[in-house]
Amino acid sequence: MTAPVHKRILLKLSGEALMGDDAFGINRATIVRMVSEIKEITEMGVQVAIVIGGGNIFRGVAGGSVGMDRATADYMGMLATVMNALALADTMNNAGMTARVMSAINIDQVVEPYVRPKALQYLEEGKVVVFAAGTGNPFFTTDTAAALRGAEIGAEIVLKATKVDGVYTADPKKDPHATRYAKLSFDQAMQQNLGVMDAAAFALCRDQKLPIKVFSIFKAGGLKRVVMGEDEGTLVHV
Repeated sequence: MTAPVHKRILLKLSGEALMGDDAFGINRATIVRMVSEIKEITEMGVQVAIVIGGGNIFRGVAGGSVGMDRATADYMGMLATVMNALALADTMNNAGMTARVMSAINIDQVVEPYVRPKALQYLEEGKVVVFAAGTGNPFFTTDTAAALRGAEIGAEIVLKATKVDGVYTADPKKDPHATRYAKLSFDQAMQQNLGVMDAAAFALCRDQKLPIKVFSIFKAGGLKRVVMGEDEGTLVHV
């Protein structure tokens, strides 16, 4: 086996990815399968940091947020990501890995605060670091948190795990002739309005020359193929 092409990655997981086939919440079989794929690449020496979303929890009760102040709703979403991060870390620890949750908002009795030098230390020690609560600020998405944390920790690439195995010329569910891009430049993705990430996250990755790989977390072995540099997903680069 050849060595992984990436030594340190930032994996962006949506909260919805944890639902599996459920309507909301965390599907146990799904989270266990994801953790097994993450464990496989950590055993190859890849340093893994994760930013997790909260849509599986917050959107499940989002009807109650109609008419709510946007900042309040965003803080609720941040708390949902903390719940997901705890579940993910617990599943990793049960699988024989060592995971640490670091939150952008202070909940000292539950998780430790995000401190960049400490996060870097954990990564060097081979621990998986799960970043929770987004950036800690309302009006910013977890995509932006992934770009920000990826730049801060010196990740070589941001891996955006989705339900589709890359970026396509059109919606593959609607257009049978849609084809997957193997590679795209940031400029191409912007010009074609392909919606790889939200605008703030995308601009940050572009400015920091931090490549993005979009791939399917539901495709068995996809994460390993990505870190091995195989033709998996879509690479967005400078």
